[in-house]
Amino acid sequence: MTVNDFSFTSGFWNIWITVLTVGNILACWWLIRWTAKPRKDEAAAGDVTGHSWDEGTLAEYNNPLPRWWLWLFYGTMIFAAGYLVLYPGLGTWRGTLNYTDQNAYDKEMQVAQEKYGPLFAKYASTPIAELAKDPAALKVGQRLFANYCASCHGSDAGGGAGFPNLGDKDWLYGGEPETIKLSILDGRNGVMPAWGQVIGDKGVDEVAAYVMSLSGRDSDATKAAAGKVHFDTYCVACHGADGTGNPALGAPNLTDGSWLYGGSPGVIRQTITAGRNGHMPAHRDFLGEDKAHLLATYIYSLSN
Repeated sequence: MTVNDFSFTSGFWNIWITVLTVGNILACWWLIRWTAKPRKDEAAAGDVTGHSWDEGTLAEYNNPLPRWWLWLFYGTMIFAAGYLVLYPGLGTWRGTLNYTDQNAYDKEMQVAQEKYGPLFAKYASTPIAELAKDPAALKVGQRLFANYCASCHGSDAGGGAGFPNLGDKDWLYGGEPETIKLSILDGRNGVMPAWGQVIGDKGVDEVAAYVMSLSGRDSDATKAAAGKVHFDTYCVACHGADGTGNPALGAPNLTDGSWLYGGSPGVIRQTITAGRNGHMPAHRDFLGEDKAHLLATYIYSLSN
């Protein structure tokens, strides 16, 4: 449960958490008070307790804890009580400060916007293709890329299996400046349907052979010819009659040497058999227009 979500399956859990938390603090206080009281069967403070080792050369004395150490324990309990009054921690109690992680995040973002917003805004009116010639703007865009994109596309933007290489000229949805920016803002969802049950294993092998032939790779000519029949029936709607793809749908060009999930025969067959589902998350609400403009500028510069 986060501090934004105070819902419980029943009221019992709210009471249980509150009782458990408060009870533990009170139990610690009681334990310290109880152990601090002298008992009839123990030695007086400063006297030997009767426990000794090494033939009596080492003896245990009844020395109480230093007062500062004892007060340190009390201080932690006072701090805990104060914290639980101010902040969430007792079931559905939000604290007198009404703290939530979303409120804290919004405040931090507001401070950051006031400080850095003007920096991003001064670049927003410059077209991406022109801004890509500005070294200062590219440095800012590179930092944004390292923070928000490198985990998927790699620090060098070279991509990986299922994550496009952003440094080449091959674009699923188009490499125009505004198209790149739109991909960042609204994200993309790519769907390759599974055809294994439709055309069977034999058909998958034949289509794979034909797809490989489209990019000039060696393949079985007989299988490729049979695969073209399946391709013309099921695949041209997205990839086109010549296999060069359709940026409007995000359908890749099958005639070049760029493969999003890998171009080995086995991977191609797997793609045809089971399909693929790619997701590029939207960053509009997170980054905003100005940051996305700079980020798109950096990405555009990588292939231009």
